[in-house]
Amino acid sequence: MIQFHLDPRSGVSTYLQIVHQVRHALRLGMLQPGDQLPTVKEVVGTLAINPNTVLKAYRELEHEGLAEGRPGQGTFITNSLGGPPPQTHAALRRSLERWLQGAFAAGLDVEAARALFETAMRNVHEEGVA
Repeated sequence: MIQFHLDPRSGVSTYLQIVHQVRHALRLGMLQPGDQLPTVKEVVGTLAINPNTVLKAYRELEHEGLAEGRPGQGTFITNSLGGPPPQTHAALRRSLERWLQGAFAAGLDVEAARALFETAMRNVHEEGVA
């Protein structure tokens, strides 16, 4: 089951952080149609946030057609986002982890590695390779 984590410094609202984490888990194959999301009570207990925030996130996922609330049972994933199979994601993640290890070994900090990655991603995307 997915565990949500919040970054209070991100500038992204709490409910959107939850929505984004569900989308990421779907893209990476960590969540599949039929999987149950944590109950509102579980999320509130873990993150110490207002239940309405969790409900808002789950409603947004329902609006996007990614989840469905079932009274008395919880909220379940109903759709995937498509894309490459999880094995492809896993291989790419391992490659990216090796790149990050090299970047940190070369003396980059997290922000410098992020800036380098984002710049390279933007350049590749603008060139039409992605």
